Amino acid sequence: MKMLKSIFKFMMVSTLIVGGFLVGGTVFAAKKIDKTGDKLQDKIYQ
Repeated sequence: MKMLKSIFKFMMVSTLIVGGFLVGGTVFAAKKIDKTGDKLQDKIYQ
């Protein structure tokens, strides 16, 4: 039972770490896309 709990804890921690990287990567990509869109819009309307 103790081994099962340690495996479960490891799975939870791993899931949180991977989820954090996914959320961070998504936010970073969204900011880059937004900045690129702003530059493109400035080029079009100048």
